[in-house]
Amino acid sequence: MGRGDKKTAKGKRFKGSFGKSRPVTPSTAKKAAAKKAAPAKKA
Repeated sequence: MGRGDKKTAKGKRFKGSFGKSRPVTPSTAKKAAAKKAAPAKKA
C-alpha cells in the first residue's frame, strides 16, 4: 500500500498513470464550489 502499489492514488502519482483511484478530471467537490460561486456573481 505504498508507492509501488499501482491500485492506490499514491502509487499512480509515483508511476504517472490515471485510473479509478486517480481520475484525470479534477474532483467534483471543486466543480460544485465553482458552480455555487458563479450564480452569486450574477445577482
